Amino acid sequence: MKKKFISAILCAAMTMSLLAGCGSSAGDSSSASTDSTQAGETTEAADTSAAEETAQVSSDEPCEIYMFISSPEYADAIGELIDAYKEVAPNVTINYETTQNDYPTLLKAKLNSGEVPDIFSSTSGKEIDVYKEYSYDLAGQPLTETMSDAVAATMQSPADGSGCYGIAIKGNYFGIVYNKAIFEECGITEFPSTVSAMKDACEKISAAGYKPFTTGFNEWWVYKHVAQHFFDAAAANAGISAAELVSGFENGTAKISDYPELYNNFFDFIDLAVKYGDDKPLETALDGEESAFGTGKAAMVLGQGAWIEADVLSIDPDIQIGFNGYPVTEDASQCQVISGSDQSLHVNKDSAVLQQTLDFMNWWYTSDYGKAWFTDVAGVVPPIKSDVQSNFEIIKQGDELAASAGAADLEIIYSTDSWHQTFGEIMQSYIAGDLDKDGACAQIEKQWQEIDGAQ
Repeated sequence: MKKKFISAILCAAMTMSLLAGCGSSAGDSSSASTDSTQAGETTEAADTSAAEETAQVSSDEPCEIYMFISSPEYADAIGELIDAYKEVAPNVTINYETTQNDYPTLLKAKLNSGEVPDIFSSTSGKEIDVYKEYSYDLAGQPLTETMSDAVAATMQSPADGSGCYGIAIKGNYFGIVYNKAIFEECGITEFPSTVSAMKDACEKISAAGYKPFTTGFNEWWVYKHVAQHFFDAAAANAGISAAELVSGFENGTAKISDYPELYNNFFDFIDLAVKYGDDKPLETALDGEESAFGTGKAAMVLGQGAWIEADVLSIDPDIQIGFNGYPVTEDASQCQVISGSDQSLHVNKDSAVLQQTLDFMNWWYTSDYGKAWFTDVAGVVPPIKSDVQSNFEIIKQGDELAASAGAADLEIIYSTDSWHQTFGEIMQSYIAGDLDKDGACAQIEKQWQEIDGAQ
């Protein structure tokens, strides 16, 4: 989470405690209450739209809503959202806590102890069924009318395609963020869209005195963001869908060595990133990536997306940001960005403040302020039907690339966060030298069957 956010809340109300995305170390966590905000501190949009919609929300009795979600990169934005809702429902206090590194473990511990948050998050897709027994079916709620068909599909139960057990907090583009000025200085006129072209680009960038990559390999979730590009290519070249490929690993019929896009290209790319990346890759988290990129020390950022742009611009407002897919093969057409809604919010079906929680969620996704919040405050791809254009370069370039070259499948939604965390830890052991490639592959295959194959 952002340190400036922590400081602001501490000064305002001493109600902070401390989680991913993205600000200081992703292993941190913090919480904030709407009681810590004065009306005059809300954004201009909140002062107008939120106040106009006060009559739409029914929260007569004082109550507290506990929201525990991952993605601390959006902590500031959610803080502003909570401030705006305080204008709408003064009697509602939203206690907000966020973390990243151990989120799946911490969430399950809360659920097992009976401390189910009123609002919690998970990956979309397969994770919907993992938490279905705790989740309120949002079908029929006003907020569901705002979702696009593609987003709505990832919020249903994959097992039977029923209900709406989550609501997307954002859309996303995944790819490589790069510094156009450094590329130009190094004589790289086109983004390296093949494996060999990327190796050549790294040599040129390194020779010019820059780090080609900053990687964030301290974070387990970075690996899933990178690997999904290679899984998509492996599936496409095998003539199957990404979902079918994942199913093969879950049931033990697929082997990494059967797919050169994985066994060769993915591991080669990780090796390349370590060779041409951070001095201490396993100690570099998101804040380190943003610093290295924003100060012009590194030319490319791995495992990230639009959520880092605001932080980077705060370091260098004039940085020339570029965005593209990962070079996964020698076929340049397979260098595609990935698009989709990867994270969903759940409402606790047994919440003691269920109606007030639904009021808040419906306001978030249907009010003028709430709908504008996605682009104007959070700077994300709206998960709702919207004609609003983003000012963020990563989103604008993602839109253009998806329209011109297509977008690859959001492969990560076919697995659970428990699996993704284990995968990230295996890759960290590989980078540390504790596992060789074959050992890492064996562990990936074994754990995939044991964690997701058993479900």
